Amino acid sequence: MSKTIDLNCDMGESFGVYKLGYDDEVIPLISSVNIACGFHGGDPNIMDHTVAMAKKYGVGVGAHPGFQDLIGFGRRNIDVERMDLMNVIIYQIGAINAFCEKHEVSLRHVKPHGNMNNMADTDEEMATNIVDAILEINEDLPLMVKPNSQLHKVAEAKGLPFVLEIFADREYNNDISLVSRKNKDAVIHDPDKVADRVLKMVTEGKVTTITGDEIQVEGESICVHGDTPTALEMIKRIKHKLESRDINIKPFKVG
Repeated sequence: MSKTIDLNCDMGESFGVYKLGYDDEVIPLISSVNIACGFHGGDPNIMDHTVAMAKKYGVGVGAHPGFQDLIGFGRRNIDVERMDLMNVIIYQIGAINAFCEKHEVSLRHVKPHGNMNNMADTDEEMATNIVDAILEINEDLPLMVKPNSQLHKVAEAKGLPFVLEIFADREYNNDISLVSRKNKDAVIHDPDKVADRVLKMVTEGKVTTITGDEIQVEGESICVHGDTPTALEMIKRIKHKLESRDINIKPFKVG
């Protein structure tokens, strides 16, 4: 029996006349999309267009809420009180869900963006606030989490469905956390290297860290960042590499 894996990409992050990523070219090649909800990127027109494209190509739609930080693209640490953070997340999920209802598709998951996600790797309080926000509106809505992160542990403890996510174009530390973007080598741009790493993660459950060590990693969904300049070529090569090994790209199962 052939194996399947979900391939997700962060999209809908353009804003007004400012274009970011290769959304129209990438979306036919993936199985899940995380759509910006207007705070770190995206706007109502972009959200509408991206959900419509997802429906056209049968791609699973996810909310990609971030900090209210357009200038920093949501990649700066921000200290947010519990209720403020929960409502920021609920607001953004509601925004993208409205467009899902317009286009008659289901919202399938939530994936926090940027440093909201990164801070929740180690900050149990932030992880709890993110999980509680989702539970307030839909206790069956899966959350994408990094293996062994606080977000993973809190979601599991509170009974929120979760999807383990691994990253194609990011370097790993030995504790399975992602190397900070402050490190110039944090993002991998070589499409062939990325495709080989993904194949190894999917078939062997292993990845080579930035220090050259090999660690175990498991995931149900692979992420490629849409704003990586070589994202389109990466996704093409990942798809070819996996399918040549009889590994099909399909949306993750819910429930």
